[in-house]
Amino acid sequence: MKLILASSSPRRAEVLRDAGIAFEVYAPQVEEARHHNEATEKMVARLAEAKARAVAESFGEKNHAIVIGADTAVELDGEIFGKPRDAEDAREMLSYLSGRTHYVLTGIYVLRLPDGATRSAVERTAVTFAPLDPSEIEAYVTSGEPFGKAGGYAIQGRAGRYIPRIEGCYFNVVGLPLARLHALLGDMGWREDGQA
Repeated sequence: MKLILASSSPRRAEVLRDAGIAFEVYAPQVEEARHHNEATEKMVARLAEAKARAVAESFGEKNHAIVIGADTAVELDGEIFGKPRDAEDAREMLSYLSGRTHYVLTGIYVLRLPDGATRSAVERTAVTFAPLDPSEIEAYVTSGEPFGKAGGYAIQGRAGRYIPRIEGCYFNVVGLPLARLHALLGDMGWREDGQA
């Protein structure tokens, strides 16, 4: 059975590709806004489902496929850190995360077509940043890496040098908790050989 990744994230695609999983990509058209007082866990779960359903709808319900939706957010002290709007926003995010432990939450929602069966989960990983001095933050922002990434950093890139410890799934921090997704796909009858 064909897998469809409902995401425009090159990092999520890379996680699946590196794991040897065949898939197709369809970018969902979903407004990624937080509802008033919405908990981070509820937000990422809701957006992951919305992305999967949007792509399933455009893909056609008569097709045989499994659609994967995912959404990732960074949380610290109850505040959600999305993708930085600009360089100043990235500097502020990194200053706030500096020397502290924050949480990365990814909602995943798996929808099987044509029968509409679903599975979902939210993965949570604790990420500890070393203290960063202003020159390190400036150099990192200037590199361009913070942009387009929740929390303004990429653990698999230059930011990895500032992260001495994580507790939980590494791939969750990249944007797609691979082991959890693999288990959900197995629950849906998907097999590595693409058969179902």
